[in-house]
Amino acid sequence: MAELPSGLLEACVVVGAPSDKLRELQQRTKSSELPLLDPEVLQVHAPPFVSIEANSNHVIGPAFSRVQRRRSFIKKKRRDRAAEGVSNGDSSSRREASPTTEDISVPKDLDLIALPQLCFPDGLQLASEQKDDTYHFLVFTDLFGNRSHGVVVQYYRAVQSVQESVFQNGHRWNAPKCRLFAPFAVCIISKFPYYNALKDCLSCLLVQLRTARQADLEETIREFSAKLSLVPLPPPGQLHVSFSLRPLQVVLPSRDDPDSPLVDINLHLPLLCFTHTALLQVLSCLLQEQRIVFFSSDWARLTLVAESLLLYLQPLSWQQPYVPVLARGMLDFLMAPTAFLMGCHINHFEEIAAETEDLILVNVDDGFIQTSWSEAVDLPALPLAAAECFISRAESLQLQYDLELCHLGTGTDVNTLRSQRRGWQQKLNSQIQNIALELVVNIFRGVQDFLNHEHRVFNSEEFLRTREPDDQLFYRKVLETHIFHSFLRDRLNRKRDSFSRMEQMTRSHAHRNRAMTESPRRPPMSELSRAGPDRKLSKRLGASLPNLDQPINESVTLNANRLFSIRKIGPDSGLKFLQKPLKVFRLPEFPPPLAYHYVQNYYSDMVASLGKAITATPPDESALLARYHYLRGLVNTVSNRRLDALEDFHSLYKTDAEIFPSQMVNSLIDSLPDVERVQVDRRPEIKRLISRLKREQERERATQGTGQEDAAVKRFQLPKKYMHLEEFVKCVQESGIVKDQGTIHRLFDALTVGHQKQVGPDLFRVFYTIWKDTEAEAQEVCLPASVLEHIDATECVFKLSSSVKTSRGVGKIAMTQRRLFLLTDGRPGYVEVAQYRDLEEVRVSSAPFLVLRIPSLKIRVHGRKETFEANLKTETELWSLMVKEMWAGRSIADRHKDPQYMQQALTNALLMDAVVGSLQSSKAIYAASKLAYFDRMSLEAQMMVPSTTSETLKHKINPSVEFAVPQAVDVLLYTPGQLWVSVGGGKVMVYDASSWSLIQTCQVGNARLVCVFFQNCMLGVDRDQVWMGSEDCVIYIISVVSMVCNRQLTEHRAEVTGLALDNEKYCRKVAYSCSAEGTVVAWEVSTLQVKRHFRLSCNRLQSVYSCGGVLWCCARDGIMEVWRNGTLKQHINLPEQQRVTFSSALLIPESEELWSVCVDSAEVYIWHVKNTSRPINRVMLQDCTGCYCMIQVKNQVWVGGMGRGSTKGKIYILGTERYEVLKELHGHIDKVTALCSAEDRYVLSGAAKHDGKVAIWKVEDPGLDSSKC
Repeated sequence: MAELPSGLLEACVVVGAPSDKLRELQQRTKSSELPLLDPEVLQVHAPPFVSIEANSNHVIGPAFSRVQRRRSFIKKKRRDRAAEGVSNGDSSSRREASPTTEDISVPKDLDLIALPQLCFPDGLQLASEQKDDTYHFLVFTDLFGNRSHGVVVQYYRAVQSVQESVFQNGHRWNAPKCRLFAPFAVCIISKFPYYNALKDCLSCLLVQLRTARQADLEETIREFSAKLSLVPLPPPGQLHVSFSLRPLQVVLPSRDDPDSPLVDINLHLPLLCFTHTALLQVLSCLLQEQRIVFFSSDWARLTLVAESLLLYLQPLSWQQPYVPVLARGMLDFLMAPTAFLMGCHINHFEEIAAETEDLILVNVDDGFIQTSWSEAVDLPALPLAAAECFISRAESLQLQYDLELCHLGTGTDVNTLRSQRRGWQQKLNSQIQNIALELVVNIFRGVQDFLNHEHRVFNSEEFLRTREPDDQLFYRKVLETHIFHSFLRDRLNRKRDSFSRMEQMTRSHAHRNRAMTESPRRPPMSELSRAGPDRKLSKRLGASLPNLDQPINESVTLNANRLFSIRKIGPDSGLKFLQKPLKVFRLPEFPPPLAYHYVQNYYSDMVASLGKAITATPPDESALLARYHYLRGLVNTVSNRRLDALEDFHSLYKTDAEIFPSQMVNSLIDSLPDVERVQVDRRPEIKRLISRLKREQERERATQGTGQEDAAVKRFQLPKKYMHLEEFVKCVQESGIVKDQGTIHRLFDALTVGHQKQVGPDLFRVFYTIWKDTEAEAQEVCLPASVLEHIDATECVFKLSSSVKTSRGVGKIAMTQRRLFLLTDGRPGYVEVAQYRDLEEVRVSSAPFLVLRIPSLKIRVHGRKETFEANLKTETELWSLMVKEMWAGRSIADRHKDPQYMQQALTNALLMDAVVGSLQSSKAIYAASKLAYFDRMSLEAQMMVPSTTSETLKHKINPSVEFAVPQAVDVLLYTPGQLWVSVGGGKVMVYDASSWSLIQTCQVGNARLVCVFFQNCMLGVDRDQVWMGSEDCVIYIISVVSMVCNRQLTEHRAEVTGLALDNEKYCRKVAYSCSAEGTVVAWEVSTLQVKRHFRLSCNRLQSVYSCGGVLWCCARDGIMEVWRNGTLKQHINLPEQQRVTFSSALLIPESEELWSVCVDSAEVYIWHVKNTSRPINRVMLQDCTGCYCMIQVKNQVWVGGMGRGSTKGKIYILGTERYEVLKELHGHIDKVTALCSAEDRYVLSGAAKHDGKVAIWKVEDPGLDSSKC
């Protein structure tokens, strides 16, 4: 049986007093003595409501509700047989039928014992007059933390009695008996918090109940419940669902995305109940997981305010017991020792405050908060900067709907008025969610910088060091909570949720640049030197203060030289820059008789309506198409059209794979009967879907044993035993000092000089303490403005000497990543010693002092006659090592145009300082010299760069900076203004092509990406796409604007190895893809439909190219020219005795030439396309073992290959006119695996895993003299 997701209705329960007890009370109770009764469950209505005919083979119930375990509810029904028609009014003649029982199926996890109390939290109170209907809301939590939600309406009905009217002498007359009104409660239980929608549904139900006869009440409620069970829930996204329950049109809103919470309440209620300060106090208590009790005189207000506050904390999720409504018989729950969030009636406030301890008491009605032992709340407040930002934005919100109506006339249609109010509320809710999310981001900004993903470690102490001193107590409490632990687990799993999106979107530019290089954690001097209130405000908020509705590149940049007024902040944070307009799909009218035949017709009407909506939706609105396909798949599933449902769900891959319901589809496939399994073979799309899901299940089973995603988050702890190299590497990586394994190995050698090869816990503790103390001292450096104007804003002081005598005066020598300068004593002044690239000589000398010789450091700089000398005494040799390492790092970085070398040299220098400080022995300097990696490497040939390479090379990027070891660059792609880089495991990094800074990271599947192309639709910017082929047989489609990958093409059965675009005029745009086993697929780009496909016979098809009405396909065993219909035109290869393994082919249409290279040959083969019997030319590449990629740039062909020397990665530039090598470039230490061109001005190359870097080369005009190369 296929398992369906939970529907709108889980159950509908009627609670009240039994009719026989009410009649008994009416006979003997006076109006002044109305007792308080215990409510009971009178009716339970749960799906499925419509049974399938006995002769049907269908096994799926026609109701949108989960098929789940159920238990029996024994319902007593008393049938009163009134004595109407009995003469003389003899009441003793009235007979009451004996009770009968009816076995009713109810959901297994429905608690019918506690429900009556919750439906009547104040008890069931009879009344002598009619009272208004009241609503309140419930939340149920099971043992596993899963929540259900209830909406309850209490309404009063008059108690009917046979004694109210009697016969006498053949006439009816009313006895003078007081009327009695009894309350009944109808509770709708749902797995989803549709509070407003279900309240609307109950309002419509009451219209029917007021006019219904007593005997018809049960059937009316049952029919109402059955209708709700037919309602499908909208998938996440821009599509809402509406249905008619006369007189109202009820709308079910959808959640924004699969990870977002469903919001169907008015989120501004807490802002109406509390001042902003009190509201932030409550949120602080929730984050610290206190024992919190809400109080109100209105039961409905308790749940709505509590739910709103928990939504404010998203994506952090409350993990503790949560009961927003406590009946008066449940007050003992407040004695629980654990943290909780509960709600009580205001009448119990004094009693609870007096009899309990350590409770946070929140009066929702009056908007104040206190503790059970004091009127003040002595708990750490939220961080000041984040709180001020929140208050500033919240003050700008427009919370009064009446102000929106000033310019509107009086509406006459209730549904139109409700629609207007709903639109206003949705906009306000979105603004509040953005403001609340920004608050959470500002509180926890930078958490990911202290995570070690490989070992799943969070360095809490280092995180605390970066917080403001006044905020640290708050963070210490929050870091111990379950809510924060769950949040950390999501960060370690790299969950792409609203927090990560906004955090990245509002990250400061400086922070983005620092993320590109692995450097010791130091703030730039521009941050440390800020004075006044704007420093505290902006330090933790990054770039979140400007109006985030503006695009990031247009946002206001904070100016460090002026104060920033937080009063200028608007309410709109702009969580989504591009918000799609909402659509509402209206369901057909419910069938009047709820019989199986009519229900199936209802489903058929819904499928037809969805089909019309799909047809009317243009292909470019893929997100909306996905929602229609999802709904239609769901309807087809419950109406037993399984194969049609699978086809709809398969369409989600091409429209929006993010909402693909894997669990439901797998269950649906498992439930297919044999007859339908035979039909699958005739429907290839369904067959491909089933095959893919099976492969995914196998991969999941293969990785289940690791349990990585559910593994606990560890806190970093100093070691307690001796560590060998492997343990030492893990410990250093967990500590956050450095990730690079090579550097850690050298550090291990330094710390074990003269000892056995293991590091003791005491030594590591001293080393770690010195490292962190040095880091803390650097953060405390405060330079005067007169000094700051001489250094760059991004520079950091990493090392400061003690006060020493120098040839330029007395002062402290400061080391930044760019220079050395002297900070003079007395009146602080700036004296530049040298920039590292200008150094000429660094040596240790000695200076005379009386009869002594004091060690000193002498530094000679290009262009200066005088030598700088500093009497550093015992620090001289250490400073000499550090300065030489920085000098060597700068030189190598300049030669290789790679800033990462400079960062690595800086890390080495600081490690030297910590090693010398921790060893305190005669061998300390020798040990530190083990870390002088670049000082040694600068003398070796492999670090030397040929002049031609140095002139052509412009810059280098290291995409592997956050990995412990380099990762191979698999794919490179340039799109206007952006560089796309793919490294192992489907990780894609996007760089700004103007600054080469990282702007975005996204995950595209979990397999290695192999090929890519850019599809620029000139119809609109929002349709620009990047297609990426993967080893897992899928083509992933990424939006260039949103950077979201939610569309997939799954037709291939093997690794996708090539992609090409046919851009011929007067033709619809067609894309071609090929896979390793020889399949070529032609796609219509606008609809993503397969136009045709064919298979070529070859050994690993590697690429495809479209030109002149034919396809050129390169395989290992040859190159094929193929007609578009798949017919082979010609096969190109070398003579049998000269056979090679082709790796890449390039067609040059202007000269009608075909160029090719091979992995096992140093030659470039050139054919004329009209005569391919033999190559017209061959170009031999010197010092080459094989080639892997090739592109054309202007009149040049760039070939990426592998050399025989130490610098293995080589690029050969060939001229297309003379067939000669123009340049030979040495830019990588591993083979060049990827090449791409940036507007014919630059060429970008990526290398294999031993290098893992991207080099950026300048393209010069052809015609260079090759002899100069």
